[in-house]
Amino acid sequence: MHRQDDARTLAPAAQAHLRRLAVKAVRAGLRQTAAAKTYGVSVRAVNKWVAIDKVGGLRALKLKRRGRRLGQGGRMRVAHAQRIRSLIVGQMPAQLRLPFYLWTRAAVASLIAREYGITVSLVTVGRYLRAWGLSPQKPVRRAYERNDAAIARWLKQEYPAIARQARRDKAAIYWGDEMGLRSDHVTGTSYAPVGQTPVIRATGQRFGCNMISAITNKGALAFMVFQGKFKAPVFVTFLQRLLKQVVGKIYLIVDGHPVHKSRKATRFAATHSSQLRLIRMPGYCPELNHDELLNQDVKTNGLGKSRPTNRTELMAIVRRHLYRRQKQPQVITNLFHEKHVRYAAS
Repeated sequence: MHRQDDARTLAPAAQAHLRRLAVKAVRAGLRQTAAAKTYGVSVRAVNKWVAIDKVGGLRALKLKRRGRRLGQGGRMRVAHAQRIRSLIVGQMPAQLRLPFYLWTRAAVASLIAREYGITVSLVTVGRYLRAWGLSPQKPVRRAYERNDAAIARWLKQEYPAIARQARRDKAAIYWGDEMGLRSDHVTGTSYAPVGQTPVIRATGQRFGCNMISAITNKGALAFMVFQGKFKAPVFVTFLQRLLKQVVGKIYLIVDGHPVHKSRKATRFAATHSSQLRLIRMPGYCPELNHDELLNQDVKTNGLGKSRPTNRTELMAIVRRHLYRRQKQPQVITNLFHEKHVRYAAS
């Protein structure tokens, strides 16, 4: 190696190998100045390596992680970094009186500056976030009106009691929900040249339909596709169909939609109490309703992969997809194994 070669330009592994070669040469009797000239490094570097070798041997010269550990040094103390991370994980910016809706790098930089008077660049903030095990993710929306205590009670007490009673009554537990579908719904991605947003052709007319469905953790599926608004008579018609389709008693769990609490629906359930028990979940917790996952499946794998030109086609597409799912009970069963709804998988 020639003197003009700068060892600092070598890869870290090559540098570690060079250190060991120089130290072994000195061990063999070569003077440190000669070793420095031979391997193209400074005498000071060789002196340092030899000193390290005397204390820890060649093992002490092995390749080590380079650079500072973010969050454990630099301008932030370890305790400060841990506190900033706990604030990010535990609360949203608005709760900390920051003028941001989501945790962005700018929001984190503002928090660090406010708490500790330290100004850091967005690039540095990004490195801190990675070192803290945080990554940018699409947030899940939760309503302010939700009652966390009621939801916890539902998960730990109310639903387990419902499941036990259903076993005693030999009843099937169905989870029901309804949703609207629109012709202009677009889902998925499409490859295109960088910087050129792909364009899809579809009718400029806007039309829609609605569906109501109910599923069980055994893979059963009942549904009804309809036009118009979701009102009490529509819900009662669905209940009538469900009772004809299912043999035995039914526990139907639904959300707090006004139609589910309407007089007509309540009266129908009371009249058919020997066959039907209508149960309402706590409000504002759609993530706990398994039928919401079927809704997403219809939007993504049914409507999302087609381009209907009129309402009749739209309704036909939705029905075909749901008929196909009726013949695939394992797909319905798998919905109950998603992490946030696993509590009712069995």
